[in-house]
Amino acid sequence: MAKTVLLVDDDAEIVQGMRVVLESRGYQVLTAEDGNAGLAMAEKHQPDLVIVDMMMPRKSGFIVLEKLKSRKESAPRVIMITANEGSRHRAYAELLGADDYIRKPFGMDQLLSSVQRLCPLEEPTPAEKPARARKSRGEAS
Repeated sequence: MAKTVLLVDDDAEIVQGMRVVLESRGYQVLTAEDGNAGLAMAEKHQPDLVIVDMMMPRKSGFIVLEKLKSRKESAPRVIMITANEGSRHRAYAELLGADDYIRKPFGMDQLLSSVQRLCPLEEPTPAEKPARARKSRGEAS
């Protein structure tokens, strides 16, 4: 079963870049363009991982992080991304429960490394491996 990642960011280009990379690795990706929509999506879909921008309209990433982590046993892993350079912001995100904190601009390899560490995909069974290999080469099953 695929793992679900929710991307919460108001920058459509960044969201699209993350979506392409994550979907190519087998993650199911949901998106929201502000904090309110992100919280609603998280409540409805219960993602395994949320990647949230710190600075967004309607609700900041800090508020989204705090509300997600307040769910205790059902709280998803959370990666906070930001263009902010301040170490106080990183410390506050960690205090609220961020599992990782990545500064923009970032390489997709850095993001993917964090996602795979926090939300690893299950290894395919021996029967699934040939089908996945054909699919990744663009062949029909």
